[in-house]
Amino acid sequence: MAAQTILSIIPTLKEKHSGAPSRLSQEAQDVRGRLFSNRTLPVSRPREKPVRLPPDVSQEDFETAVKELRGSIGDENVEVNDKDLVDGWYIEHPNTHDAFHIADQEELVSSATVYPGSTEEVQATVRWANKFKIPLYPISIGRNLGYGGAAPRVPGGVVVDLGRRMHKILSIDAENASCVVEPGVTYFGLYEEIQNRKLPLWIDTPDLGGGSVLGNAIDRGVGYTPYGDHFANHCGMELVLPNGEVLRTGMGAMPGPDGSDNPTWQSFQHAFGPSIDGIFSQSNFGIVTKMGFHLMPETDHQSYCFTFPHDDDFEQIVDLIRPLAQKRILGNIPQLRHVIQEFNVTGKRKADFHDGTGPMTRDEIRAAASKMPLGDCSWVFYGTQYGPPESIAAQLEVIKNEFAKIQGSRFFLPSDVPKDHYLHDRSLVCSGVPVLRELEWLNWVPNGAHLFFSPIAPTRGKDARTVHDVVVAAHKRHGFDLFPTLCVAGREIHYITNIIYDRAQPEMKARAVRLMREMIDECAAKGFGEYRTHLLFADQVASTYNWNNSALMRFNETIKDVLDPNGILAPGRNGIWPKRFKNKGWELKTEDVDLANIGPRS
Repeated sequence: MAAQTILSIIPTLKEKHSGAPSRLSQEAQDVRGRLFSNRTLPVSRPREKPVRLPPDVSQEDFETAVKELRGSIGDENVEVNDKDLVDGWYIEHPNTHDAFHIADQEELVSSATVYPGSTEEVQATVRWANKFKIPLYPISIGRNLGYGGAAPRVPGGVVVDLGRRMHKILSIDAENASCVVEPGVTYFGLYEEIQNRKLPLWIDTPDLGGGSVLGNAIDRGVGYTPYGDHFANHCGMELVLPNGEVLRTGMGAMPGPDGSDNPTWQSFQHAFGPSIDGIFSQSNFGIVTKMGFHLMPETDHQSYCFTFPHDDDFEQIVDLIRPLAQKRILGNIPQLRHVIQEFNVTGKRKADFHDGTGPMTRDEIRAAASKMPLGDCSWVFYGTQYGPPESIAAQLEVIKNEFAKIQGSRFFLPSDVPKDHYLHDRSLVCSGVPVLRELEWLNWVPNGAHLFFSPIAPTRGKDARTVHDVVVAAHKRHGFDLFPTLCVAGREIHYITNIIYDRAQPEMKARAVRLMREMIDECAAKGFGEYRTHLLFADQVASTYNWNNSALMRFNETIKDVLDPNGILAPGRNGIWPKRFKNKGWELKTEDVDLANIGPRS
């Protein structure tokens, strides 16, 4: 029985910085309708606990602190988190907790949310936090779904929502093919603005377009055009350090004439001396308030896919991709997906293909695939080529000849499949057009939520097979369908598997936690570490990078304690704890599978 709710009108980009573009309004409505029709949880329920206070802060001191911050940046810009928790959905998501809560919904919650409207107000908020020793957790949009969303790692921390009031596109330089954005600018927003100005430029977008351009780059997210490494294609940032001081990196460290921004800030990443931009990615060393990006000049392109018939083709596929990618014959970072994802990306439910609660069998997958547009197969390769038509044609001939070495492989263009097939959405994403299609995954189970497991492996068949075998066996042990997506470059693979679970089933959530814990340790034991993870698994992942007595973490902690002696900026984010919290029971390790209480453990 679906949960009953009255659905609001989905906000558009014109109405809200995090809304959906008008061109996708109907699709957004349809996707939300499917998700809510498969929901049994109530949209909200009464809170069982009072406001979760920051650690070591009394109710009286908290009220005094909130009153002071309101006086500094405005009453309306500081909200105490005392209302019912609403998970919402992708477009209308929470900024108080993790919408895809793998722990109890009320466990990882904030005490309050702050909405600064400028770098100066971010500075004021940071200085306030130092005065009252209150942890801050900055978010850009809060759609880091699958990795923890908007949840603070330390329950009761204050979420600093940068997006609500800081969502301006500060500049788009058509000649330099670059832009500067604030944290609240989404891929949807940047794309629509470029289209409105009729500029011959592309953005690079991840699979979903509602995330923050700045936030995704800071977390080292990826897309699918030749500009797909988002952090590598940033150029210059402005940030607030944990003591409230403002810093600009790269050429922005040199003032421009007459007080203007340096004219080379978005042209060259570095300054003179050490290059420091990297220490502000996946860290808790500063709050980025402005960031520059390179944009791609528009070009002709052709998307396509190949299918391969057998599960055992996997190693050969990877080994064929490697030289094509290293020689840059492949135009982008392609995806290699298992055919089961042809099912869930349609928005259909697992129950449409399978009876019972266990994973789909291989025979069921084959039977279902045979009824789909690509037919019975095991692996699907999605690629895109760029450049003049004659160059694209020549590249495709080389690629076809290579993949023909796998008996039974088949080639498809968008014109070969129905208009609602996923290949058309890949074509959009791979030409810089942000979409919503990937949301359909969540309809696989009721109250759908997901975790990402994201190890890195060399682009070698035997290494990819090692990771894959670990993941397959672990999913089988814990009873989950396996949804692997490999983003395959010339030398490394992002092996990303999506663990889809029902938020209403504590037992399923517990199995998902055990599955993650085991895969992290088993892959690390073979030398394959995650590049990005959910905040509740960050300590475990960070502990696997332990060469030379954990020299990397000791270095990170040294920087943290120098920059942030009061430990106020996102303690625990990506496993980096300041002295104030370190070794006091906040860390979560392999043995911590019971997430009922996130806090100091003896």
